[in-house]
Amino acid sequence: MKATIYHNPRCSKSREALAILQETPGVEVEIVEYLKTPPSRDTLADLYQRAGLTPREGLRKAEDSAKALKDADDAAILDAMAADPILIERPLVATEKGVRLGRPPEAVREIL
Repeated sequence: MKATIYHNPRCSKSREALAILQETPGVEVEIVEYLKTPPSRDTLADLYQRAGLTPREGLRKAEDSAKALKDADDAAILDAMAADPILIERPLVATEKGVRLGRPPEAVREIL
């Protein structure tokens, strides 16, 4: 099974989710450091749809720049995330079984 993790190595939750993936037998892990290689707006929209999340639920609200999106619609949030990937809550993990936001990191086990 292939798993793609949209990863920030500075984030403890992201590192924990990556460790779960790497410790699971039979999982081939693709690591995308999304701050260096941001996903496109369309990719984000697809990931959130597959995860059953709204873009607002995938927004990293702790970031100062997220405050400006308080009243924004999903399209504006996706545009902002594509332009400034620090706004993407992490980690996002995708497999053929679905997509999960790794908060808590153990949530990724649901799609392995």
